[in-house]
Amino acid sequence: MAKASDLSNGAIIRFNGELYQIVEFIHRTPGNLRAFYQAKMKNLINGRSAEYRFGTDESVELVRVEVRELQYLYKDGNSLVCMDAETFEQIYIPEEMFGDTAKFMKEEMKVLASFEGDKVISATGPNHVELMITYTEPGVKGDTATNTLKPAKLETGAEVMVPLFCDEGQKIKIDTRTGQYVERVK
Repeated sequence: MAKASDLSNGAIIRFNGELYQIVEFIHRTPGNLRAFYQAKMKNLINGRSAEYRFGTDESVELVRVEVRELQYLYKDGNSLVCMDAETFEQIYIPEEMFGDTAKFMKEEMKVLASFEGDKVISATGPNHVELMITYTEPGVKGDTATNTLKPAKLETGAEVMVPLFCDEGQKIKIDTRTGQYVERVK
């Protein structure tokens, strides 16, 4: 157990029996009242947000989390199968832990997973990926001055909006957090 004053942004705690990550942590000293800590937290299981005021001497259970780099292998039902490169252990991670990033993931990509003991509590894919365009309408010569977009289907099956000058067979860079086109890859 730790004191509330030991918390910081990014810390993971067990609060009301569930795991939360501290998103914002502020020390407040209002006028003639007692000081307290205001915490905005995110539930690691369901993603919901919560706010709580901790007293300065309030006890909090800090959770030790191990972050490991894994290699994405394939999709199996509603899970993504990832492998630990050191132990070659295959770990099934629910697809919803990756959020929208999952639709941009390709075999052999590196992902980060957070573990509490042997249980996966969160997972994130790469921030940017380079993928091949498998289908898009052909661009017209001279359509490079405007920022008009057209739909393009990628090798993973995801669909994104790309500029008119992008064609089939080209590799493009995608920001997986927003799902938006970044640039062409040469």
